[in-house]
Amino acid sequence: MATALKSFWNSPVGPKTTHFWGPVANWGFVIAGLVDMNKPPEMISGNMTAAMCVYSGLFMRFAWMVQPRNYLLLACHASNESVQLYQLSRWARAQGYLEKKEPEVQQ
Repeated sequence: MATALKSFWNSPVGPKTTHFWGPVANWGFVIAGLVDMNKPPEMISGNMTAAMCVYSGLFMRFAWMVQPRNYLLLACHASNESVQLYQLSRWARAQGYLEKKEPEVQQ
């Protein structure tokens, strides 16, 4: 156990590096998005939510391409992408962009 902890501590993505603390800080975006799910959709900024979707998409690619691969950053931004896409759908539905279609009746 001690060797595993020491190995993680000194690894290129361990707590001594920004590869660790950057993603840890970015989990704040995910938490904020989850808290915002309780707010009415009229309070959601469509522009900001769309920007967060683009941001997380770009950083998911970065996390995959950087060496060594940063799986913690990838997980963080994949989670944020999911939360922000849900928020964007709430906003779009409230704005009338995603209206429920009535099923067509066949005669």
